[in-house]
Amino acid sequence: MNKTIISCAITGAIHTPTMSDALPINPEQIAEQAIAAAHAGATILHLHARNPDNGAPSVDPAHFEHFLTMIKAETDAIINISTGGSIMMSIDERLGPADTFSPEMCSMNMGSINFSFHPLADRYEKFKFDWEEKYIRSTEGAIFRNTFADIKLVAETMGGDKHRVKFEHECYDVGHLYNLAFCIKQGMFKQPIFLQFVMGVLGGIAAELDNLEFMKQTADKLFGDDYQWSVIGAGSAQMKLAAASAAMGGHVRVGLEDSLYIERGKLADSNAQQVEKVKEILEAQGNVVATPNEARAMLGLKGAKQVNF
Repeated sequence: MNKTIISCAITGAIHTPTMSDALPINPEQIAEQAIAAAHAGATILHLHARNPDNGAPSVDPAHFEHFLTMIKAETDAIINISTGGSIMMSIDERLGPADTFSPEMCSMNMGSINFSFHPLADRYEKFKFDWEEKYIRSTEGAIFRNTFADIKLVAETMGGDKHRVKFEHECYDVGHLYNLAFCIKQGMFKQPIFLQFVMGVLGGIAAELDNLEFMKQTADKLFGDDYQWSVIGAGSAQMKLAAASAAMGGHVRVGLEDSLYIERGKLADSNAQQVEKVKEILEAQGNVVATPNEARAMLGLKGAKQVNF
């Protein structure tokens, strides 16, 4: 049996400080939680940055540098830097951190969607920071832009000889798999590839088991057996889809970027708590969690010594 990779998305750009006191927003908090998640069993750490003064999403390399060096010094986890940034940012802005630090992996969004989380604003009467409510509500009219030109730019910048990163191809709907197949035919990417089925985002495919089966069947048709795959179950679907993915031979992702909860109605204390829970689920059903070096071999990564931090 192939071993199972646990990715942990530490902070993201969706949830805001008011939503959970556990959400890390400054470099020290991000580093502390990332290190704890790695020690709990996370193989890959998927990382965004935030403005340490108010917790707003940031792509300022200075906000990344401190926590990247701290994490690398304390763990051997694979660092995956987002090129998604925030849905309000341009592709040039979003690409900056990965281009600066040349990680082993970075995310690659495979299509544009109506990525919205505006209903969350109605859950809170007061916000810790002035930017939060406006930011959340504005997503009702937002499009998360990932055109073919944007995809090509990221592919050429990060996939060439300068960086040699492995992409986490984030597919929010079945059409994104066809986008990726087209891009492979155009020579932008080479197999084997690493897919991330992103399920449960408002505007994307729903987090339902039959949809997961359909995404997997479509990937099999398009890519044969020359790929690895994982699942994000946004919100309450996090653990259910993780268990299903691992049972089907896929990998899993948890983290406070994807869900703030550890169980229904109970906020998670940390990213590490979610990693510990999913690891227990995996081991109970017979899956073996991959170490970072085992995952490096499975995914064909360039190695931790080849990064720029």
